[in-house]
Amino acid sequence: MTTFALCDCNSFYVSCERLFRPDLHGKPVIVGSNNDGCAVARSPEAKALGIKMGEPIFKIKDIIKRYGVTVFSSNYTLYAAISHRVMSTLEQFSPAVEVYSIDEAFLDLSHLAFIDSLKNYGFEIKSKVAKECGIPICIGIAETKTLAKLANHAAKQYPKTGGVVEINSEKIRERLLKCMPIDEVWGVGRKLTKKLQALGITTAYELANLPEKYIRQQFNVVLERTVRELNGESCIELEEHAPAKKQIISSRSFSKRITDQAELAESISSYMSRAAEKLRQQHSRAQQVNVFIRTSPFSDTPQYNCGGSFSLPHPTSDTRVLVHVAKGILDTIYKPGYLYAKAGVMLANISELSFDQADLFTPEIDTSKSQQLMTVVDQINRRFPKALFLASTGTNQGWQMARQHLSPNYMTDWAEIPLVRL
Repeated sequence: MTTFALCDCNSFYVSCERLFRPDLHGKPVIVGSNNDGCAVARSPEAKALGIKMGEPIFKIKDIIKRYGVTVFSSNYTLYAAISHRVMSTLEQFSPAVEVYSIDEAFLDLSHLAFIDSLKNYGFEIKSKVAKECGIPICIGIAETKTLAKLANHAAKQYPKTGGVVEINSEKIRERLLKCMPIDEVWGVGRKLTKKLQALGITTAYELANLPEKYIRQQFNVVLERTVRELNGESCIELEEHAPAKKQIISSRSFSKRITDQAELAESISSYMSRAAEKLRQQHSRAQQVNVFIRTSPFSDTPQYNCGGSFSLPHPTSDTRVLVHVAKGILDTIYKPGYLYAKAGVMLANISELSFDQADLFTPEIDTSKSQQLMTVVDQINRRFPKALFLASTGTNQGWQMARQHLSPNYMTDWAEIPLVRL
C-alpha cells in the first residue's frame, strides 16, 4: 500500500523573515508581492486583523499603521536558500521526495509500513525541520496524494492536531471529507468549484460519492482520477524529477511608468536573459519567442496592450540570439506616447537539447561554440551572481520593481550576514 506525506511550511515567506527577526514572533507581519503591491503572505496575527490574501497594500495602510504591522518586500533569494535547507532536511526521512513548490514537498513513506505510528514519525519530521531550519511545518499523511493534501489542510486548520494529521482508517477519511469544502480539494479550481456547487456538490465527501462514469461523462478523466484518489485509490505517482516546462515566461511590473523605448528594450533584454538561463537549466531550446508590453489597466491614461511573436528556423538557447529576436519584436509593437507599466517575454515550442530537426536551407543557430560559451557564462554566474550579462540589459535599470521593505540576503551574501553583539 502506498503512503504519502505532504509537508507544507506555514506562512513560508513570513516564517523566513521571522527567522532573522525573532522580535516579530507573535506580531502581525505581511510580505508584499512584486513592487510591494499586494499582501502575498500573512502571519496568523495579520490574518486575525482581517488582512486578506492578495489585498492591495495601499488599501490597508490604516490597519498597518494602527496595529504596527511589519511589511516586507518579497525576498526570493532568501526564500530559495531557506527552502533548499528545508528540502534537504526532509530528504533525511524518505528515499523519494517530490519538491512540489518552494514550500511544499511530498514524501513517499510506503517503505515505513512496519513502524508503529506514522503520525509519530510525522511529529519527528516536524520537530527536525523546526530545529535545523527554524521553519514551522504541518504534515498530512494518507495513502494518496490528494488525501495527504486534505490531511495537511486539516492539520493547519485545527491546532489541536499539533500540526500532523494521518488518515489511517475509513472513519477518519469520511469525517475529514465531510468537513472539507469542495474548493479545498487538490485539483478543483475556481471554475470547477462553481460548476460543482451549481450541482449541489459542496464538500469533498459529496464529490467522492459521485459515480466515476458520471464524472467522466460530465467533466473529464482528471476529475475522475481525483474522485478515485479521494476514495483511497492511488492514481498520482510521486514525481521526483519535475518535468521540463513547455513554456517559460519572464515578466514584471515596473517600479515607475516607462515611455522610452530604450528603457523598455533594457527590460525585455533582462527578462529574456533570465528566461534563456532557465531554458538552459532544464537542458532545452526554444523555437518561438513572444514579447508583450502594456499600460496599467487601473490608470486613467490612454490604454495600449500589444504583443508579438517570431518563430526561429532552428531552436536555440543562446541568450544573444533570443535577446536580438525579442528586441526586434519590440520594435514592431512599440508605440510612443503611452505610459507603459509592464513588459514580458515568453519562450514556447520548447524541445530537448538532444533533439534537433535538421534543415538543409538554413544554418544552425546553436553551434558547439555558442553552447560552450553559454555553459561558461552560466558556470561563472552561478559562482558569482550577475557577474556576466549583456550590455543591452543596462546597468542602471531604474525600471526594476520597487522593493522598499527588502530584508538582507542573510544566507547568500557575505556583506549582509547578520551581526551578533555580545
